[in-house]
Amino acid sequence: MENEKNYFHSKTHPLKDIVVLIPAFNPDNKLVILINELTELGVENIIVVDDGSKNECKNIFEIIRSFNQCDVLQHAVNLGKGRALKTGFNHFLNHYKGFTGVITVDADGQHKCGDIVKVAQALGDNQNSLILGTRNFKDKNIPFRSRFGNLMTAKLFNYFAGMNISDTQTGLRGIPYHNVLSMIKISGEKYEFEMNMLMECIQKRTDIKEIGIETIYIDENKSSHFNPITDSVRIYVVFLKFIFSSFASFFVDILSFIIFIKVFVILVPDYFILLSTIGSRVLSSAFNYTVNRKAVFYFKDNKKNTMMKYYLLCIIQMFVSALGVSFIYNQIHQYEVVIKMVVDSLLFLTSFRIQRDWVFKSKTSSNSLTWENFRQ
Repeated sequence: MENEKNYFHSKTHPLKDIVVLIPAFNPDNKLVILINELTELGVENIIVVDDGSKNECKNIFEIIRSFNQCDVLQHAVNLGKGRALKTGFNHFLNHYKGFTGVITVDADGQHKCGDIVKVAQALGDNQNSLILGTRNFKDKNIPFRSRFGNLMTAKLFNYFAGMNISDTQTGLRGIPYHNVLSMIKISGEKYEFEMNMLMECIQKRTDIKEIGIETIYIDENKSSHFNPITDSVRIYVVFLKFIFSSFASFFVDILSFIIFIKVFVILVPDYFILLSTIGSRVLSSAFNYTVNRKAVFYFKDNKKNTMMKYYLLCIIQMFVSALGVSFIYNQIHQYEVVIKMVVDSLLFLTSFRIQRDWVFKSKTSSNSLTWENFRQ
């Protein structure tokens, strides 16, 4: 603590032009302890958002109001963590113009001041990046519910977004000033907001850097207001927009395939599967390309280049599908539609990754500060 205090009062003090934002719902004395430690370190600007806490918590917020460094904002009812953060962001933009940025911190005492310092320093050094204070969920001492849920979410995010982030749900984040306005406009009022924030950074091609922090769970994380069912559903719904395009295109492809089968099996019986595959793919590919480019991978750069790559992939995938369906159909002589659904489902997984990593590859920097570099 003494080393941290000396560091804060040095000329390079990392929180000089940074605001700490803490959303709080039914907090206990750990929030007061956190704020006291931050102010002792020299933090001068703290925003606390009371997200409709119960009356028993009034004393906590009265104590916080006694700190000259704190602005306390209040929701009349509980609106959710996402809304509390956006309320704080709005206050920041109105009252802290020209600051480096905001550091969001959880109110439950699970973020150490030393880790807040590290995130602040990284934000000061990387003012075009979202900084994430990430925990190590490989630690067997972490409660199973938290470890499993966070690891699974990180894996899903890595697959669908193509970005390897080890802790997608961390509440310790450094946000540059010029990114805060766009954060207010992001959808999501509860815990899904933090996942949507990452999606926004992918859309805007904002660099994301990770800073390793200490993993702290107090009393098996019993103080957490995260509902493992409803809040998990909200978070995972975010991923559905990544696969909606492919399923919609899949439906168009199968429906048109069925129609073409009925036509070509009579007109060209020797090649009806190949011709039906080509016809259905032509119809579905235009839809799929447009939606993938604009809504799934948020690609706005060289349209001609991506279209050439996409249709090259489409042609290869189309012939692989036709060959696969024809081969299996020639063995059993029935169920051609079912065979196509199975073959194309397998090709979907491969196609998605190729589109993500090659066709719609972002030009944003992939450099990231590694977890090991910042672990003490």
